[in-house]
Amino acid sequence: MSTATIAVYPGTFDPITLGHQDLIARAAALFDTVIVAVAAAYHKKTMFTLEERMATVAEVMAAYPNVQVQACTGLVSAFSRGVGARVMLRGVRSVTDFDYEAQLAGMNRALEPGLDTVFMTPDPRFQHISSTLVREIATLRGDVSQFVAPPVLARLQAKTRP
Repeated sequence: MSTATIAVYPGTFDPITLGHQDLIARAAALFDTVIVAVAAAYHKKTMFTLEERMATVAEVMAAYPNVQVQACTGLVSAFSRGVGARVMLRGVRSVTDFDYEAQLAGMNRALEPGLDTVFMTPDPRFQHISSTLVREIATLRGDVSQFVAPPVLARLQAKTRP
C-alpha cells in the first residue's frame, strides 16, 4: 500500500476564483497529490463547459506539479476511491457552509468509509468570494479582477462582453 496521500478537491469551479486557487496551493503543500475534481454539474446551468472549466483550472494551477485536474461525472466518493484518495478537501467560509459541508462529509463517509473530509478555511482576503457572485457581477459587466486570476478574467469577459 502506498504511503502517498492523495487529496481530492471537488467543485464546479464555474469559474475558479482566487479563493479556490489559494486553497489548492495550500493543499499542494500539505498533500503529495491534489486532484482537482471538476464536476460535470448536470444539476446546474454553468457559464463554462466542463472542458473550459478544466482547462482554466489547469492553466491557473500550472505552477504546482503535484496538482492534477480531472473531470468528475459521478459521485465524488466513487471518484475518490477510483483515484486512490483518502482525503477530500472542502473549503468552509462560514457557519452556513460548515453545516452543509458536515452533512456532505457524513454522506461521503457512509458511501466510502475510508474517505476523510478535511475542512480548510480561506485566507481572510478571499472569504467573501464565491463563483456565483463572480458570475453575477461579470454578467452585469462589473469588475471582477480582484476576485479571479487574469486568465479567468479574460474568459469571463469573452463570455459576458461579446
